[in-house]
Amino acid sequence: MLRRDRVVPRATDGDLALVNRHSRILLYSQRALFGNFHYRLGLYEFEDIIREVDSVDVLTPTPKPWFRYGERLAMRFARGGNIGINPGISRMKICQDYDMFFVVVQFPRDLMQLKYIKHWKERCKTSVCWLNEIWVPDIEHSQYYLNLLSQFDHVVLQWAGSIKPVSETIGKECVYLPYGIDTTLFAPYPQPQRTIDVYSIGRRSEDTHRALLRLAWDNRIFYVFDTIVGDRVIDRHAHRLLVSSLTKRSRYFLVNPGKADNPGETGGQIEFGNRFFEGAASGTIMVGETPNTEYFRKAFDWKDAVVHLPFGSEDIAALIEELDKDPQRQETIRRNNVVQSLRRHDWVYRWAEILRIAGLRPLPELEQRRTRLANLAIAVEHEPTPDQPASTAARRCQSE
Repeated sequence: MLRRDRVVPRATDGDLALVNRHSRILLYSQRALFGNFHYRLGLYEFEDIIREVDSVDVLTPTPKPWFRYGERLAMRFARGGNIGINPGISRMKICQDYDMFFVVVQFPRDLMQLKYIKHWKERCKTSVCWLNEIWVPDIEHSQYYLNLLSQFDHVVLQWAGSIKPVSETIGKECVYLPYGIDTTLFAPYPQPQRTIDVYSIGRRSEDTHRALLRLAWDNRIFYVFDTIVGDRVIDRHAHRLLVSSLTKRSRYFLVNPGKADNPGETGGQIEFGNRFFEGAASGTIMVGETPNTEYFRKAFDWKDAVVHLPFGSEDIAALIEELDKDPQRQETIRRNNVVQSLRRHDWVYRWAEILRIAGLRPLPELEQRRTRLANLAIAVEHEPTPDQPASTAARRCQSE
């Protein structure tokens, strides 16, 4: 594992001391600002894998005590008057040269912090921004942020439907790359017993949820679901471990397109996010609305990657009973999901593509991770099917 990277010490205003003179990548991370928001954790996972397979300095701004208030105020100025003010972070200056400046942000508003980093364009041969989420209806109100985005040499988006309008707005062609996953964390190998019947996390259909609750109240299934409202975690590493541990032990996993429960925010735009990658990598059977887009069909092009259940359907009990009658189909779905994820959807493949876009050669550590993933995929393909006890749902179905 590569450990030439060094997290840049937190800097005082106007000063940034970098200690590793041999790093070729300057990675801008927002983990010190938003590290406990659960919807950002997958991107920090991406950053950790970049640090594993490349030579990296991590630049993370220091929040001032008033940052939360300052960010909201700065967003108002940017949205209402196209004016940028410091949201409450330390000013920083890049004092050495890099081959690439790589920025990972969740939302367009995160880009306003870049104004307070000096010399990143002069000190870095090329720059790439990974913007995770921008919906077409939001573009009209994001002009200030998109002006900042246009400063990058390359822009990568995960929302395929936003590629064309964002490209037209910033005056340069954006690139689409799908989300990724740490497949070594989520891969169920050696395979644990799947003692959870259905797992639901995040946004959900309340109709489907009520149908599953009825099964749970009748003691027919073990149903794991969110019971609190909140967007922060205590420990980001522990949270990812918990999610991966639960999905690896779940027979079925609910998935749906982004904001399926709130189509008014998307204007009908259909996108798919991290839940699909988490479910596939863990070898669970994904059940839910299948995103009807070319990009989804390309990313998940194997049979039964998602077993279709219309959003809002209450017919999930019948679907589970049908699938439970065919153990061979279940095993094939699970194995295909894991193997395809290991070969195509690990974060390392996204980083390899970023390097190609930037014109940089991968380091040996990247190839070493790809080799480990390939070997793991072969092991999963040939792993014998474990003798597992029937689930409570299956036993009841058989007794009836």
